[in-house]
Amino acid sequence: MSEKVFIDKQHRPVYQAMAATAASIRSAAEEAGLGRVVMELVNVRVSQLNGCAFCLDLHTRQSLEAGESEQRLAVLPAWRDTALFDETERAALGLAEAVTQLPGGEDREGIYAKYRAQLSPEQFSVLSWAAIAINAFNRVSIISGHPVRKR
Repeated sequence: MSEKVFIDKQHRPVYQAMAATAASIRSAAEEAGLGRVVMELVNVRVSQLNGCAFCLDLHTRQSLEAGESEQRLAVLPAWRDTALFDETERAALGLAEAVTQLPGGEDREGIYAKYRAQLSPEQFSVLSWAAIAINAFNRVSIISGHPVRKR
């Protein structure tokens, strides 16, 4: 069996460019009035959809550090079925899921139009970029087989 290739370490400048993009997204989110909690909810939800254990561990911890509750994190996969999330968070989660799962054909425009109506153009854009970025980070971690270490 061959050794794992940690692609983030194999091509460090590429990974550093991704990290710089993530920092730009965080800055743009603040400017758009989106706090760290909503951005971490997006990171956790997308990582759940992609099954990325490393990113789930990282962003769940960062969510808690940002002030997120254990209860909301526990019900995040069923966010539509609870009143625990506000309108902006619901729009952010719905958009993140749509960007991750890429709805087909006729559904696509209606889904994106729904979230464009609920979010400012700046928020819609930065949340789309956030979902795109965490999808990329999920893939790097999954391909590399990044381990989740017990704390």
